[in-house]
Parts: sequence; structure tokens; C-alpha cells
Amino acid sequence: MQTAVKITNLSFTYSKRTPYEKLALNNINLEVEEGEIVGIIGETGSGKSTLIQHLNALIKVQNKKKSKVEIYGKDARVKKNLLEIRKTVGMCFQYPEHQLFEDTVEKDIEYGPKNMGYKKTEYPYLVNKAMRLVNLDESFKSRNPFQISGGEKRRVALAGIIVTSPKILVLDEPMAGLVPIGENEIKKLIKQLHEEVSQTIFFVSHDMDDIAEIVDRVVVMSKGEIILDSPVREAFNDEEMIKGLHLDIPKARRIANKLIERGLDIRKDILTMKELEEEIVRVRSV
Repeated sequence: MQTAVKITNLSFTYSKRTPYEKLALNNINLEVEEGEIVGIIGETGSGKSTLIQHLNALIKVQNKKKSKVEIYGKDARVKKNLLEIRKTVGMCFQYPEHQLFEDTVEKDIEYGPKNMGYKKTEYPYLVNKAMRLVNLDESFKSRNPFQISGGEKRRVALAGIIVTSPKILVLDEPMAGLVPIGENEIKKLIKQLHEEVSQTIFFVSHDMDDIAEIVDRVVVMSKGEIILDSPVREAFNDEEMIKGLHLDIPKARRIANKLIERGLDIRKDILTMKELEEEIVRVRSV
């Protein structure tokens, strides 16, 4: 298995040597293998955003003697590696549709290839492929991105990120502000992108139901440090720790706990509503 991301002793301080100095990351060590979907959770101010912005050098390594960020072996401290790293890591921020700015969908999706050195003759193929992956037909190419629905805007924004086929995709609250139908579309899309485009995904969310449904592994952050790094099912077994960070456990687990209290003999490690449904059916059929 190939290492996609390796972070060593990463610390970062905002407004260093000023009265507003704030330690955002404190000696972070993290290694992620290719193929993993890693959920990053923690309360506001825990360091999640600062950490993920180091993955494509939006925030540069501050202490180059002590700290190190490597993306597929490329050292982010080395300036000549930055373009390759930014091609490798696609960043999708919260409300990515706010980053749309061109007057047509096609032009917006082309922006990435234009700025990463692709030939103009490659644009049509790349745009068509990206649009297909996010389930937008060709009729959208000439449409104004500001005159389509919220879910469609989100998909256009994602197309603009995956158009260069990044090996790593970083998603920061990708379902924020969407109606339930739009949320479900994006969940399906994330799974599709994992299979067809980006082998490795970092998924940041405050919604523990989404985390439970999508990720394989959970990294829990608090006050700039990683306090837990484990498979998703194990992470939610420590319910007191999760609640102590002002986070919640998945809805299905909460319901399962109530049913267990009432004497129903079901699994204690349920994470998703699908698992809960299957377990209730199993018990009823016994």
C-alpha cells in the first residue's frame, strides 16, 4: 500500500510574535495510505481547517526544520514541488459554489486546467469527463452558473476541482446548506469520485451521521492536537469522549442505545440507519 500523505511534527501558529498569537496545530503526526477515506472531526477552533490547508500548501510549513508535509513523497517545504502537489490535492471548501465566477459553466470548469499548464486542446475532454462524473449533461456548458439550483452549483464547483483528476480530494463540509435531496446526491457523488477519480479522500464534517456513513477512519482533533485516530466504528464507541468535545454520536447509535435500554437485543456498535434497520429485522425474525 502506498503512502498518500505523511505529516511529521507539524505545528502552526497564527499571528506569530504578536499579541494575537494563537497556536493552531501542535506537533501533528499523521500518515494516510492511498485508498482511505478519512473523516476529520472536532469542535470549531480545533485546527481542522488549518490542517487540511497544509495538504496542498495553501498554508505553507512554518517551521521547516522541525515540521514536514509529504504528498506521495513530495516534500511541501520545497518550492519546486508545489505545483505538482496542488495538482495532486483537490480542495473543496465549504460552500464551494461561492468560488464560481465565470459567466458559463464550461469556462468555470476550464479554470483549473488553464492554470495548471494543460494544453488548450485538452480542455474539452477534461471538461466533458468532469461533467459526466458529477452527473451534469452537456446542456449545462453554456448555462450561467449563478442561474442554476444550489445542488447543481455544488456539482459544478466539484467538477472544477476534479477536472484535473486529483489523486487526493479534500472535502470541507461538502453538504453544508443543502436540502436533504441535495445531501444524498453529494453523498453518492463522493462514493463515485472515490471509485473513479480520487483514491484518497479527507472528509471534514460536523455531521456525525455523514461521517458514520462515508468514512473508514476518524481523526478527532481538539485544541490543535490529534486526540484520537481510529477506525470509524471504534471512534464512536467512546461516546463520552465524543460528547465531551461538544460533538454528537450518530442518530442511529442514539436510537440503538434507547432500544437496548428497553431490552432489545441488538448490536451496540451500530452506526448507520441502514444497519439499525437490518438489526431490527434480524431480531424480529428470530
